[in-house]
Amino acid sequence: MKVSNIYKEKNSTLSFEIFPPKKDEELKNIDETLSVLCELQPDFISVTFGAGGSANCNRTIEIARKIRKDYGIEPVVHLTCLHYDKKEIDEFASALEAEGIENILALRGDASQDVPAKDVFRHSSDLISYLKKDHDFCFLGACYPECHPDSRDRIEDIKNLKKKNDAGAEVLLSQMCFDNDIFFKFSESCRIAGVEAPVIPGIMPVIKASQIRRMVDMCGVEFPDRFRRIIDRYEDKPEALFDAGMSYALSQVIDLIAGGVPGIHLYTMNKPQVARRICEGLKNIYVPAGNLRAC
Repeated sequence: MKVSNIYKEKNSTLSFEIFPPKKDEELKNIDETLSVLCELQPDFISVTFGAGGSANCNRTIEIARKIRKDYGIEPVVHLTCLHYDKKEIDEFASALEAEGIENILALRGDASQDVPAKDVFRHSSDLISYLKKDHDFCFLGACYPECHPDSRDRIEDIKNLKKKNDAGAEVLLSQMCFDNDIFFKFSESCRIAGVEAPVIPGIMPVIKASQIRRMVDMCGVEFPDRFRRIIDRYEDKPEALFDAGMSYALSQVIDLIAGGVPGIHLYTMNKPQVARRICEGLKNIYVPAGNLRAC
């Protein structure tokens, strides 16, 4: 089923992101993660995709196949384009179609010193426009509540997002955001600019201080004071940090749902206990505007 149709049918959705293990032997253990995540009945699970080489492609497709065929959950496959040419993209699209996979999260991908860019697809909108000519995928796109790091300013960023929407991105998943006010303002700016696709906030619970700091530095995301105090106070106490981080994430999710967002996209970091904790927190919450299936 196409993810765009899910958003047409439901007021609120719940989705997860996972990444393929780097080593083949670790791939054998992915079922332990998937069994818990799929038990929570997400509307879809996205699978990330790394640049450079067929191994990344094969692992991504293998996990997406497993999600769809073994667990009956809709997969969304990430596809970066900066390091690939048209032939490689065509081969990847054909492989997805052969597996009955209908949903692609189109991404430019990050520049890499180890893998040269091929300068065929400079933006994810280029990838979407190219694939739409011969394929019937549902395309999702990424968005950045705190502005894409390569954009000069917010105005340019929203204009580029509108181009992505016009190219065929039917659903927009946001980068992690720790401040709901920033997300709500961004979402309103999208609507004013004529972006029609649902804008879904991405939530990443903090479970390791070093991991979050590294990702924040890389992505340029703001730390709200309340969030920073949690990390500063508990970073040397792993169990306390996990509990405090999950409580912060759950409070974000509840506030976002109350604010009428069309869904929640949870970055699980391949930790099923993260997804379960959020779902358990939502279990007894009445959400009149939505139908989040919180286990």
